[in-house]
Amino acid sequence: MHYREDNQQDMVYGIRPVLEALDAGHEVEKAFVQRGAGSEAFRVLLQKFKTCDVPYQVVPVEKLNRLTRKNHQGVVAYISPVAFSNIEHIVPGLYEQGKMPFLLMLDRISDVRNFGALLRTAESAGVDAVVIPSKGSAQLNSGTIKSSAGAIYKIPICRAHNLKEVIDFLKSSGIKVAAATEKTSQPYFKTDLTGPVAIIMGSEGEGVSGEYLKRADVKLKIPMLGEIESLNVSVAGGVLMYEVVRQRLNEV
Repeated sequence: MHYREDNQQDMVYGIRPVLEALDAGHEVEKAFVQRGAGSEAFRVLLQKFKTCDVPYQVVPVEKLNRLTRKNHQGVVAYISPVAFSNIEHIVPGLYEQGKMPFLLMLDRISDVRNFGALLRTAESAGVDAVVIPSKGSAQLNSGTIKSSAGAIYKIPICRAHNLKEVIDFLKSSGIKVAAATEKTSQPYFKTDLTGPVAIIMGSEGEGVSGEYLKRADVKLKIPMLGEIESLNVSVAGGVLMYEVVRQRLNEV
């Protein structure tokens, strides 16, 4: 298996090494394939990506050359340090255990330090699983592992192609979907979060996508009393996750 020359063992390049990684059961977080490549080996690779549900992006060869100076043969893939879980399997299992699901959805969190910090807080707050989109999320790499203080290995991470479908599934499963946004007048502490709940945190620059806000059952706002208009997403996520903890502890 070929890795990049700086010895970061999260990158695999070359058609056969990538196929071998998938055959060995490794989870590919994302892959880049060269635009215009159309050999039989490439067709086999792309079919394997579809079979294994691997998100990939078609890019110019220059992009691949920037990723590695080695002979990539038109494909570079990143191996995930964790195995992804399936939210549609986790939720029924939580109910079977007599638990009230507590979930966190991350809409395009792109900074690995924010991502890792959110995972760390989620694990500490007793979140049952974290849902991320297949595209647009920060990479699960050494930076994420470090900033999560190892929480990345202790909490299920579910990858989904379509977060809208996940939201609909959660709502049909009796889970309240609460979106963090400044586009509401409802303070987070005046919302009942004691039952099954999923909190959506949005991207650092744009917040939660409008299509997800429309689907949310409730919208939560953290009052800002100073001159700065918003909190760092990992801080805001911590506030909301521990509001769920506070309310649930008060119910005991």
